[in-house]
Amino acid sequence: MTNLRLLPHQLRARADEQREPHDARTARVIGTATGLALLICFVTGLISHLHQHPVGWFDPPSRPVWGYQLSQGLHVASGIAAVPLVLAKLWVVFPRLFTWPPVRGLAHGLERMLIAPLVAATLFELVSGLVNVAQWYPWRFFFPRVHWAVAWVVLGSVLVHLAVKAPLLRRNAIRAPVDEPLGGDQPLGGDRPDPDAAPSGSRRAVVLGVGAAVGAVTLATAGQTIAPLRRLSLLAPRRPDEAPQGVPINRTADAAGVLLSARDPGWRLTVAGARTLELGLADLAALPQYQARLPIACVEGWSATALWTGVRLSDVLDLAGVGPEAHLTVVSLERTGLYGTSPIGPSVARDPLTLLALRLAGEPLTLDHGYPVRLIAPNRPGVQQTKWLSRIEVRQP
Repeated sequence: MTNLRLLPHQLRARADEQREPHDARTARVIGTATGLALLICFVTGLISHLHQHPVGWFDPPSRPVWGYQLSQGLHVASGIAAVPLVLAKLWVVFPRLFTWPPVRGLAHGLERMLIAPLVAATLFELVSGLVNVAQWYPWRFFFPRVHWAVAWVVLGSVLVHLAVKAPLLRRNAIRAPVDEPLGGDQPLGGDRPDPDAAPSGSRRAVVLGVGAAVGAVTLATAGQTIAPLRRLSLLAPRRPDEAPQGVPINRTADAAGVLLSARDPGWRLTVAGARTLELGLADLAALPQYQARLPIACVEGWSATALWTGVRLSDVLDLAGVGPEAHLTVVSLERTGLYGTSPIGPSVARDPLTLLALRLAGEPLTLDHGYPVRLIAPNRPGVQQTKWLSRIEVRQP
């Protein structure tokens, strides 16, 4: 029988829920997918942050060589996929934001209070991330620092939201039969729904449409990381296969202000260890040369794998009397950029694949690729593959 305790307007609302896609089941399906995308985005963002801003107790590993390429590619791909998911989630739950009464207890009031920061922080992360991928910065703040801080706001809001919802989720997902409507009430008319029955057409259309949108935006952008998808990636801002020497350039020598200093015949690479070395380009070319096929992966999501030739950094450190456990700072000729210096931990510094690169794809480095010498190392962010090297220093971890 129909639940007679329900008022007429509640009966109408319950009937509408059975017909419309703005229901709890649709919200649950889309919400689960959204949560998974945001979780991947957060974890890979944490990995990226620890690589770019290492703390004393953490020495980023050098293997696997494609580690950062994979994690940052997933970070950008999951962030882009989250855009249609978040918009769909907001569309599904929007009518429920105006139910009456607006607050039905302490837990419900706390949940309502968290909606604003959760939605605002999530939208900020997605929008600012997309703007960063496009390398357009209409703001004055330092993007990595603010993006990192707001990510914790999103995480905290989601955790509290789930904690408040835990009793309802437990009741519906564990205790209630799978064919019982969300919330445990009997459906209108007193008949239990067929557990094998397909969902309503509107609900199915919403879920399939959101899935198609996620797939489309992923295919249209993931090719900047996944080479086989490059022909499909019409919206990808970078095409590595069309870049000079097969590697895109984010910052040119002109923009970095190193056109004169990089061409200076008197250029020397200074290595400050137990003894100070000063190596010219001819000195580096005279040392044993090695090749390594390594990816260069940028925080914007693109990556390209290329053949690099140069001197092992470990060989140069040995010549300077630098110990195997030393933490280093590499310094560029660039004086005005945010990444004119970058740290190197022992695991990367002593990896035999870490090179002071002189050649790319069998040709001498161009100015924009870091001539006269640049760092190239495995499992390392592109912003820390420092170009136009001038100095290597031992630092305190």
